[in-house]
Amino acid sequence: MSCSSCANGTAFPIDITMAFQPIVDIRTGRPFAHEALVRGVNGEGAGAILSQVSQASLYAFDQRCRVKAIELAARLAIASNDARLSINFLPNAVYEPRACIRATLEAATQYGFPTSHIIFEFTESEQVDTAHLLKILKSYKAMGFRTAIDDFGAGWSGLNLLNLFVPDIVKLDMALIRDIDQRPQARTIVAHTIAMLAELGVTTICEGIETEGEFNVLRDLGVQYMQGYFLARPSFEALSPVHMPIAA
Repeated sequence: MSCSSCANGTAFPIDITMAFQPIVDIRTGRPFAHEALVRGVNGEGAGAILSQVSQASLYAFDQRCRVKAIELAARLAIASNDARLSINFLPNAVYEPRACIRATLEAATQYGFPTSHIIFEFTESEQVDTAHLLKILKSYKAMGFRTAIDDFGAGWSGLNLLNLFVPDIVKLDMALIRDIDQRPQARTIVAHTIAMLAELGVTTICEGIETEGEFNVLRDLGVQYMQGYFLARPSFEALSPVHMPIAA
């Protein structure tokens, strides 16, 4: 694919905005980062928006999401508290990484948001050409962006991708986290995954925490960064307050 593919694509037909959900450093109770989650301007959920994305509008959608996330993050002064902005990107919408990043860099300059505080995360369940994905990740890392694999453990590549590229962050899939306080096998899998990632120098984030039991097990396993409804729900064009449990 070449950048002519970008130029020949169609515009995304509807307006979008973002909600933000914090990724919490449980040692401080403060957000380590805020993940930008696409929404419609009238509060429509991500599913309603994503259903409007076609192959022809994929590039325009991805670019619009990045710019909107940066615009709102700057308005909400996310970086002023040294938190990061986590942006989901679509590997199949990136044709030439250094060309397709231009709008991101221009938005960061326009709105005064530091690129050093941007994390690009992608879902490993999206099937893409491995060589193409590695080219994107290596390019982003070379440009100083942090990279993250989302939903790790649920996708098509798993450990094979880690064997080829070591990202800065891995977010464990919520299916591994669900009811971990009641599933000894899940606790064992997560404990060994965390240890492996630590040995590789990768930061682990556990997402989808919904109960105090799940929170307590992950805390006891040494997880520092967590995300989920138990700690904070997404807020429409705003930053969510963090609800930390009272230590026993």
